[in-house]
Amino acid sequence: MSKVIGIDLGTTNSCVSVVENGEPVIVHTVTGSRTTPSVVAFTKNGERLVGEAARRQAVTNTDRTISSVKRHMGTEWSTRIDGKEYKAQTISAMILMQLKKEAEEFLGEPVTDAVITVPAYFNDVQRQATKDAGRIAGLNVKRIINEPTSAALSYGLNHGEAQKVMVYDLGGGTFDVSIIEIGDGVIEVLATSGDNHLGGDDFDARVADWIVKNLKTEKHVDVSRDLAAMQRVREAAETAKKELSTSDSTQIVLPYLTQSKGEAIHYETTLTRRQFNELVNDLIERTAGPVQTALNDAGIAASELGKVLLVGGSTRIPAVQNKVKLLTGKEPSRNINPDECVAMGAAILGSTLQGNALVAAGTGQNLLLLDVTPLSLSIETVGGVATRLIERNSTLPTKYSRIFTTVSPYQKNVEIRVLQGERPMAKDNKLIGKFVLKGLKRGANGIPQIDVTFDIDANGILKVSARDEVTGKSESITITADDRMSEAEIQQAMRDAQEYAGADNIRREALEVVSEAQSLLNKTEQKVKEAGKQMDKAKRKEIKKDCADLQKLLGKFRVDKVTEEDLNRMRDAKARLEMSSASI
Repeated sequence: MSKVIGIDLGTTNSCVSVVENGEPVIVHTVTGSRTTPSVVAFTKNGERLVGEAARRQAVTNTDRTISSVKRHMGTEWSTRIDGKEYKAQTISAMILMQLKKEAEEFLGEPVTDAVITVPAYFNDVQRQATKDAGRIAGLNVKRIINEPTSAALSYGLNHGEAQKVMVYDLGGGTFDVSIIEIGDGVIEVLATSGDNHLGGDDFDARVADWIVKNLKTEKHVDVSRDLAAMQRVREAAETAKKELSTSDSTQIVLPYLTQSKGEAIHYETTLTRRQFNELVNDLIERTAGPVQTALNDAGIAASELGKVLLVGGSTRIPAVQNKVKLLTGKEPSRNINPDECVAMGAAILGSTLQGNALVAAGTGQNLLLLDVTPLSLSIETVGGVATRLIERNSTLPTKYSRIFTTVSPYQKNVEIRVLQGERPMAKDNKLIGKFVLKGLKRGANGIPQIDVTFDIDANGILKVSARDEVTGKSESITITADDRMSEAEIQQAMRDAQEYAGADNIRREALEVVSEAQSLLNKTEQKVKEAGKQMDKAKRKEIKKDCADLQKLLGKFRVDKVTEEDLNRMRDAKARLEMSSASI
């Protein structure tokens, strides 16, 4: 049985882990890194790059490089490149395919099953979009788990003592806070809150805006619409942010950033930690609300917390750590790696889904994991009211039914509109789906009895059904929101992904063969030159013909249009030259 991998599909970086000999380990990339940049790029010659290779060329290929796509999951966002439209799920699938490939190389066996993490505050559509991305990537997504819960799971195995833990998770694009109780063989999420549009990207944007503003003032140039220049500014902003986590000041140096009136513009400045803190202070303050909400929903005071765990790269910012200490009165724990613990927790859960028990450290006691739904679920009723069926922070899995009736006499059909959110009016919440129950028994308003059932599985994904108690007719939800991929779109994306993977392999092999062929030509020509007139004329003629044949194929080579047949012809020509030149 192949292993279940755990994937932290992050906004800025992604990470994959697997349990080996009872312990979660991080899968290294081909470059030796422990995380993979969540970046996808399409080169002008048709090659697709993922991870570090995509990130490195972003400055020179800005309009064909996609990053932070996680922020678009579950929305109508798409991008068009070379006449083809890509949704967030498709781009995310490319990142997942890369992680899958690296896990397979690490394990030496195929990987089909995965547990993928999502922000605790992701709604149903965003969770479905993540599952869809996994399917497109060729993965059977066995479970979707909340990121703070996954981090706590990783922590809880090594610290089995009974305690209440706050997980403060500030990543590249999202912020979550969860209150989790560990004890009596149970890891139970008591409450969760957060902000799906708050993270390291926003901190980077503040520094980038500061640089752009200074350039206008000092150099009288506006680079805000120069894609290549802005990519360099954003990268410099991210680097400055990271350096200020360990230094009181940092130098920002941007030579040849742009041109103005025919002259190259160079920019250099110093950013201090104090200035940085002023730029991002309101962003850090925005985390206070969700922290208090989570504590209130859990029914505990900050003083009752045993530990505060920091998760996500943005928690390395000293001002963030100070804010957490101020909010909780506790020094945050540094017992877990903020970049890796989420993937490790997912790997642990994946291992348990294969029948391996979770065991708390030092106790030998099996652990049970209980997660919650982050947002309340409702249906729209008369007057545009959002009538709740499941409250936020309900333990998963959960199921709830309620009887409703019609508001108009002799209604034959009724539309069920499913909502997610905390507002009392339907229009202020997120519509995540709708369906129509047809064929109601005609009668005066208030007579039909319609049983509406909400059923949330362990992934936090919702199924809704409605049944007419009189006729027995029933319908189940079909998500009709525009931001959900249809089954046909998913199947097409899966076919495209397989074709892309095949094309990528051919391109990769072709580039290797081209490099080897060019090297062989150079060496052979040098040997022929050194041999001079001592070489047999017939042998010289044969070698020159083989060189010409190979050179002709190299001249026609196009990486974006190469086929397996082209590749085989080049291999044959290379083999002939190797054979004819072997005796020189």
